[in-house]
Amino acid sequence: MRSADAAAVDAFVGWGERSEPQQIPPHREHVGVRFAHPNLRGRRWLFATALVLTAASAHAGTATPETRALDKIVDATVARYRLPGIAVGVIENGQVVYTRTVGETVAGSGRKITPQTLFKIASNSKAMTTALLGRLVDAGKLRWDDPVTKYLPQFRMNDPWVTANMRVADLLTHSSGLPEGGGDLMLWPEPNAFTRADILHGLAFIKPGYSFRSQYQYDNLLYVVAGEVAAAAGGAPYETLMRREVFEPLHLDRCQVGAWNRDTVGDVATPHRREGGRNVAIPEDAAIPAIASAAAGGIRCDLTDMLAWARNWLVPTSTQLKWLSPVQRGVLQAPHMLIPVSEQRRAWDNTHVMAYGYGWRMADVDGQWLVWHTGTLNGMYSMLALLPDRKSGFVFMINGEADDARTVLGEMLVKHFTAPDEPRDVNWYADALERQAAQRPAGSTAPDTSAQRPATTAELASWTGEYRDPWFGDVSLCPRDGKLRFAAAKSPTLTGTVMRLGDRYLVHWDSGELDAWLDFHAATASQPITLRMAKLDPQGDFSSDYEDLAFQRRGGCHR
Repeated sequence: MRSADAAAVDAFVGWGERSEPQQIPPHREHVGVRFAHPNLRGRRWLFATALVLTAASAHAGTATPETRALDKIVDATVARYRLPGIAVGVIENGQVVYTRTVGETVAGSGRKITPQTLFKIASNSKAMTTALLGRLVDAGKLRWDDPVTKYLPQFRMNDPWVTANMRVADLLTHSSGLPEGGGDLMLWPEPNAFTRADILHGLAFIKPGYSFRSQYQYDNLLYVVAGEVAAAAGGAPYETLMRREVFEPLHLDRCQVGAWNRDTVGDVATPHRREGGRNVAIPEDAAIPAIASAAAGGIRCDLTDMLAWARNWLVPTSTQLKWLSPVQRGVLQAPHMLIPVSEQRRAWDNTHVMAYGYGWRMADVDGQWLVWHTGTLNGMYSMLALLPDRKSGFVFMINGEADDARTVLGEMLVKHFTAPDEPRDVNWYADALERQAAQRPAGSTAPDTSAQRPATTAELASWTGEYRDPWFGDVSLCPRDGKLRFAAAKSPTLTGTVMRLGDRYLVHWDSGELDAWLDFHAATASQPITLRMAKLDPQGDFSSDYEDLAFQRRGGCHR
């Protein structure tokens, strides 16, 4: 979803109490007591029971060498990265052969992760959105080649020609011309007040980073647009369609989209950030609101439902093949836009080609075809991977900062299938990533900010005032309580204190978001004072797309 999600193109991709491998006797009474959830009913409960029984047969008291090997991988990853919690499932030849949950929903709470614990799946939501669109294509309500303006007449890109020629399919392949992560500040950080109408309006003001359909650059805004196309074609809000057309037919009964209540639903993982070597929970209100980013990354699911979702692609039943036709399944997981193959991927996986489909990535790995996606939101990481020719795959979800952890665990689980005799282990891959990070040029890392100090009102008197960017909206840079404060009108999390570091100024956010440089430019004959921003850490999350902002001063501060 965010930058780590795109970084997972180049690599696959807290210390809670560790649970032991699930030792589950294969009889229904014990399974029902341990895994039944108050919100499980009917067929969904039967599937959850069957899933656990299948996994238990290989992972009970008579664990197999295979499950012990998988335990070793999970344990080593949790230990190396001190993850607060994780849920993992593995499918072989269409059957769930392994499930594992470790840690807590909130670090230190004692509330254990279970197969019914909800996680943010972030950009793994994109494949659910494209499946919804595929359903509408099957129903004759939509065509992939239809112009977007057929459904959304108000849709505008920066270039009028691109607006006229943007097809529904173009919304899905990250090749629109939008710069990487362009406009993501309208989606994150949360909460914010941006609406889908704001996003449709703002797209016209985001300048392209490359020519239309010429290359891959990951974006999120156009998946929001795709959700609105689905709503227009399907005659109902995106959230209603997702529940009716995807969750209900596939019995993904715990998956949540739109507004819901954590306390009512129960068993929800809380995201965490790393702070001082500890996992610190990022609190959420009980009432989860509907969010503009739902179609791009706003769905939450549990392990049981994610395994059911994966098996729908690997071994669809006759009913599921009626739910979504083989033709549309092929379209969604076919290569539509090439992705450059990194040196790391060539070295680790002998990859020759990589591409993006509709909501899925794909590549050859050790001579086998892999289809996958990752998900990244603040304090939540996920990965779902399929090896269609083997009817196998895996899914895992983590409720902590886990960029490298996801890369390493994803690599190890892929190698479980593609190179089972590979001697490299979790620590080998983790050490390799650390070496890469240490070798980055000095200019590509965040500066030392230990010498920063609050900027004085006097030294920035010429630059204070109210500013506006045409897509992000209004911000203020004004004195408050003896400090110079930056505040965004529609993104309250982006409030912070202006600091001085050497001869430059930056804003240090109260929320702990990625800090940003502030660069002021004097007025000219043709324009007022302007303000540009940039990430303090050049390697930082591309969804903090400060570089795409172009503020103009509109007036002074209001007392």
